[in-house]
Amino acid sequence: MEQETISAVDAKFEAQKIAFAPIFFQAIVSMRDLGVLEYIYKKRGKAVVADIHKEVGLTKYAVDVMVEAAEVMNVIEIIDGKAKVTKVGFYLLRDEMTRVNVNFMNDVCYEGAKEMRASLEESRPAGLKVFGDWPTVYEGLSKLSTDVRKSWLEFDHFYSQDAFDAALEIVFSEKPDYIFDIGGNTGKWSFKVCEYNKDAKVKILDLPGQIAMASKNAEERGFADRIDFHPINMLDKNQLVPKGADAIWMSQFLDCFSEEEISVILENCAQAAGPDTYIYIMEPFIDNQDYPAAEYSLVGTSLYFTIIANGNSKMYKIQVMRDLVEKAGMEVVEEFPLIADSYHTILKCKVK
Repeated sequence: MEQETISAVDAKFEAQKIAFAPIFFQAIVSMRDLGVLEYIYKKRGKAVVADIHKEVGLTKYAVDVMVEAAEVMNVIEIIDGKAKVTKVGFYLLRDEMTRVNVNFMNDVCYEGAKEMRASLEESRPAGLKVFGDWPTVYEGLSKLSTDVRKSWLEFDHFYSQDAFDAALEIVFSEKPDYIFDIGGNTGKWSFKVCEYNKDAKVKILDLPGQIAMASKNAEERGFADRIDFHPINMLDKNQLVPKGADAIWMSQFLDCFSEEEISVILENCAQAAGPDTYIYIMEPFIDNQDYPAAEYSLVGTSLYFTIIANGNSKMYKIQVMRDLVEKAGMEVVEEFPLIADSYHTILKCKVK
């Protein structure tokens, strides 16, 4: 670690950013959702601050406090009484990663974040109570309100969908006929498989609630004859993954569990795997990213797991996963880092 070089004045300023972060976040989200940020952006540096409230249908007070917050956060800049969106503001308005992250934090995480301390002390997602009485978010996912579930699914899909095309090429290089999609969720990966290879069949393994969603989606897409469904709790050692898969696929699944739980899941996969079965683990690893924004987002995602998801999982460093694979009696035979310029690495594994 590099020696700290920040001045005392700057350090105090950074500390205040943390102190006021929750309400600044809400101010900027409101500014976006109320159309104020969009109005300023479209005016291309000609938005007269004194007149903005008239144009957007809000009080002068409301616009003033949002504009002042946005200015000190470098979301906008004001020159000669006119506001202009900065590069930071542009990303808040137009960048898909930022949009997905903001909505996820606001709709899924924000209200429950106050329970962070309880979650850490009790190793449970104490913030989940704002949505319902479930041990983890996964049992309640199908019961979340439409808006909350939409933000959850968009977040989940964003960090995997760009990698799917490249992942399909990797998986089908071994010409599998029957693929098990563990933690298949809504079926997004399985549908990609069916579209990519007209002869391949898939079995989705997940909790009953997710299976119900995936089954409905499969019917609607016309894949019901090529996708089987197997309700399973992967943490129950008495519920075994069936044998017969040519490939076992897990996309952003193992980060939903603690290290101890991952060991249980991988051992279950190992007992189901034949000598020619490959197990594919696709994950965005914290220490295997090209950009600071990606690493920062992944560390933040770990905190979501703490307060909302299950209270004991996180985004992992790549060596942790390699070690867990070895512990389960498997070996990593090949690695595919940051496929298709995504955030994901694929570990291709096989039973020893």
